[in-house]
Amino acid sequence: MPIVELEQISKSYGEKVAVDRLSMTIPPGTMYGLLGPNGAGKTSSIRMMIGMTMPDSGSVSLFGKPFVRKALQRVGYLPEERGLYKNMNVLAQLELFGRLHGLSRAESVRRSRAWADKLEIADALPQKTDELSKGMQQKIQFIATLLHEPDLIIMDEPFSGLDPVNTVLLEAALVEQKRAGKAVLFSTHRMDQVEKLCDSICLINGGKAVLQGTMREIKSRYPKNRVALQYEGNLDLAAEPTVASVEYSAGAAELELKPGADAQQLLESLVGKVRLSRFEVREPSLNEIFIQMVGGARHD
Repeated sequence: MPIVELEQISKSYGEKVAVDRLSMTIPPGTMYGLLGPNGAGKTSSIRMMIGMTMPDSGSVSLFGKPFVRKALQRVGYLPEERGLYKNMNVLAQLELFGRLHGLSRAESVRRSRAWADKLEIADALPQKTDELSKGMQQKIQFIATLLHEPDLIIMDEPFSGLDPVNTVLLEAALVEQKRAGKAVLFSTHRMDQVEKLCDSICLINGGKAVLQGTMREIKSRYPKNRVALQYEGNLDLAAEPTVASVEYSAGAAELELKPGADAQQLLESLVGKVRLSRFEVREPSLNEIFIQMVGGARHD
């Protein structure tokens, strides 16, 4: 049974079409990425998914049934615009969020302390929100989203403001939720994180789905025509007949092969010219696919 099922949903605001006949299915135990340039319709889609707005046409189902407000008891939502009380004690604030989701005071406090230990912010519990860094506030909002153990977790830019160490902590927590059978939907501009974490994605542009499927299916549609090099010496890769484009960095290069070109031919050409420590043939990254599909389009 799918956790989320959107069937041909559309939404317009005046003359602007925000979402255009979008369909999407998210099964349990899945990490799902909702991607697109700014203003493409991601937030509008999420809002219809959780009943903040209603679609002009199409249908929304949660947990195998047509949307009803009661289903939101099983949803955790972290919006891009955060909603913490600046002058309120952190533990009291988390207790309040837990009780709003039907937890007892004691259970809210117990879960809050357990999550604070897991995310390494136990020392912040007695403090006020406005005394904390943006990254610490982000982790508190993250805890508030998961406190009632939702079956559908929706996160809009969940890693915003986090350093690499704290990003790893939150990533691990989300993977743990997925392994417990929860559905995790997140919207982000960080393609590297989507590529690492997501089982499936939907890329929307102008309110329409332009690319959809599992990561494996999507990657299989593209040829392995990228080569990553690390080398010592001077090298003019643009002069190689097999190379379509190249980007250099210190002692390294990322290049795209011409259609039909053989990577083995390039390797044979480079042997003897420079000392190679890496020669990796790969498919396009998700970031490269994203740029190819939407270009420089923005819809703000």
